[in-house]
Amino acid sequence: MKNKIISCLIFLTIILSAVSVQSAQVRLKSIAQVKGIRDNQLIGYGLVSGLERSGDTQRVLSTLQSITNMLMQFGVKITPDQIRTQNVAAVMVTAKLPPLLKSGDKIDVTVSSIGDARSLQGGLLLMTPLQGADGQVYAVAQGPIAVGNYSEGTDELPLDQDNSSTTGRVPDGALVEREVPSTYVDNDTISILLEHPDFGQASIVMQALNQEFGDQVAKAVDGGQIDITIPYNYRDNVVDFVAAVEDTTVNTDSPANRVVVNERTGTVVLGEDVRIDAVAIAHGNLRLVVRNTTQVTRDAVFGKDQLTNSTTISTTDEGKKGNLVVLPEGASLMDLVDAVNAVGGTPRDLISILQAIKAEGALHADLEII
Repeated sequence: MKNKIISCLIFLTIILSAVSVQSAQVRLKSIAQVKGIRDNQLIGYGLVSGLERSGDTQRVLSTLQSITNMLMQFGVKITPDQIRTQNVAAVMVTAKLPPLLKSGDKIDVTVSSIGDARSLQGGLLLMTPLQGADGQVYAVAQGPIAVGNYSEGTDELPLDQDNSSTTGRVPDGALVEREVPSTYVDNDTISILLEHPDFGQASIVMQALNQEFGDQVAKAVDGGQIDITIPYNYRDNVVDFVAAVEDTTVNTDSPANRVVVNERTGTVVLGEDVRIDAVAIAHGNLRLVVRNTTQVTRDAVFGKDQLTNSTTISTTDEGKKGNLVVLPEGASLMDLVDAVNAVGGTPRDLISILQAIKAEGALHADLEII
């Protein structure tokens, strides 16, 4: 019962993060990036030690062999069949290397178990090289793991854990050892890539840049890329020119609504104006129906037909007969949240429902899972 209350409390702390506007003026760097300046993915294999008998069991031979190989580097000769410990777990370590970082900078890493470890809580990630797609080592990770879960229980009773405890993060846990060269100038030209390609937005950006730096400086290649010729007065200081381009103010349509989901912790961040189309979903005992209806009315003055759309959301839990919620008028995602919460849904129920609605194409927002 207490877990249910905690889940509902987390459910009620969903954050509203988007504000709807018809048009907006933003800096170009908010909706686009310079081609050639991008993130790079890193990955590595490592060991986590210091676990309280929640690590890999003897059945995971790769972990035993890894422990043996590590100890041999320190002059300790031992065979895998001589190891009797559950305080170590084999993990995959991933990280995102941002552009323009230099040797010695720090980045966060994510650690996930690949064996049968029950939890990484309290563990320490041992030194792990992180490689790029080219096989080169670009960073080295090490440090204590922060697991975003909580648990209940006593010494006599087993722990009741919520959220994933086999995945965690090491904040600033990796040191950059190799710099990734960024080539963003090609024949005195830089390119701007829109985060959400759109021909209309590309045309708006091109016009704004030409107005700012001179006619024919910018040319839209397609709906996602705008090429910009560096003016002569900026040829000796390209950095200033790139900064000026990123700082250029452009008109844009309403920013795309986004729903951010963290499946490990059950956290959902969404905008209050996210809309959904007609859809029917069955999830466990929950039944959810969104209905869009159109009414035709005759204008008494001009004699023209007018279309009026309305949406209702109804949910029911088969385990709770008669527990029905009906929401009239226009349905937003926040209406859906309230409806699912009214029948005792959890954040993970909402996450599953959101993924299903997105797959159906009925969710008018970007769904980002982290």
